[in-house]
Amino acid sequence: MEETKRLTKRQHEVLSLMAEGKSDREIADALFVSPRTVHFHLYKAYGKLGVSNRVQAFRQAIALGLIVV
Repeated sequence: MEETKRLTKRQHEVLSLMAEGKSDREIADALFVSPRTVHFHLYKAYGKLGVSNRVQAFRQAIALGLIVV
């Protein structure tokens, strides 16, 4: 998946925090952004990972070695 190499640093951060089980609000607070911004980063990451929800993103990110649990 060549496209996954284009995930931004922020998308990686958001995915990592999501993998820890944090809500959009908790991620937003940790990164000092709005929940809407978190949603935007997740949406863009979903597209790059070829998924449509958090569970799929979590599984794909693990499978690609983008996050470690």
